[in-house]
Amino acid sequence: MKKSLLAICLATVMTGACLAGCGSPVTTAPSGASAEEPKTEADKNVDTSTAPEGESEPAKDGASDIKMAWYGFSGYPYHEEVYKGVEAFAKDSGIEVLKYMGSDVAQSAQNEEVEALVAQGVNALSIYPADAAGANSLYEEITAHGVNVVNFGCATNTPTTASFTVGTDVKQAAMDAAEELIKMMGEKGNILNVLEVLEDPNTAIRKAGVEEVVAKYPDVKIVQEVGGIKSQEEAVQKIETALSSNAGNIDGIVCTGNTASIGMALTLPDYYQQMGTDKHIYCIGIDTDETVVKAINDGTVDATVAQNPYAHGYISCALLQKLGEGKTVSDYTFVDTGVVLVTKENSADFSGDLDAKTKEIMSNLDSYFD
Repeated sequence: MKKSLLAICLATVMTGACLAGCGSPVTTAPSGASAEEPKTEADKNVDTSTAPEGESEPAKDGASDIKMAWYGFSGYPYHEEVYKGVEAFAKDSGIEVLKYMGSDVAQSAQNEEVEALVAQGVNALSIYPADAAGANSLYEEITAHGVNVVNFGCATNTPTTASFTVGTDVKQAAMDAAEELIKMMGEKGNILNVLEVLEDPNTAIRKAGVEEVVAKYPDVKIVQEVGGIKSQEEAVQKIETALSSNAGNIDGIVCTGNTASIGMALTLPDYYQQMGTDKHIYCIGIDTDETVVKAINDGTVDATVAQNPYAHGYISCALLQKLGEGKTVSDYTFVDTGVVLVTKENSADFSGDLDAKTKEIMSNLDSYFD
């Protein structure tokens, strides 16, 4: 029997979270999802699109006992992009993957929701941990009952019972972005450091990475840091306020979150219209939302660091498949899916480098096991 990717509807009730099958298979994330604002509460956890009949491949031998789930968070463009890789894996492998979108980035909520998935028989979990430390207690509980766990996008603190994390080396990516920005600035000047969701474990890591690089340059300092950005409106408002408060005193901006980067790209044209273009503020972001790439091509933003979210989804599920088929690992492993610095020169073809990295990892997947 052919299998296809299924969605799980999330409904919140007073006693906690419960699951209900949505009843129809799903296709890829909506076109342009990376540029959208977070969805409304009514839309966040339900995918109502349908896939053509017979699109998936039959499940491979040895995969029939795998019940896999993917746990992401609603309203974040990165998770929509990761899910495209999950969909592709499901189509290529024929393995059913239950989609679960949490609405609250809180470990207590994630614990309840994951426990409900495991109670349904899920034994393979690709998950973005709500808390890098707190998730480990959950993982210890479920792996003791035979559930294989692979993080995507964010690593849990070690030691951990997760077998792998598939993602970006977020500290190194932030450090690379800061180094590139400082080089553009001529190794002197003031930086506005724009952070994103403070509850996200990666935010603190990126903050530390930027600060570590800045500390190496005596003529460079972070003149202001803004954070707690959860929407494009917040990003625009906070960046506008910071620019106004430091008029003429900011030489560079580094944004280490997708939403913050979009906010930067939306804010700067108005800033230059009001303040003139005599002084260029060097800017670097993260991720490749079309708004950011357009700003790069327009010359408003100088560069962005492209992650590989498709690989985060595809490879995390492929590793779970191997584990479910009996492969073993002795030690936890971080699988770095690579980044690419995107500038005007390579903005049209940077994805080829990421695709090549994904294929390289997949061709050597067995090497990650005992």
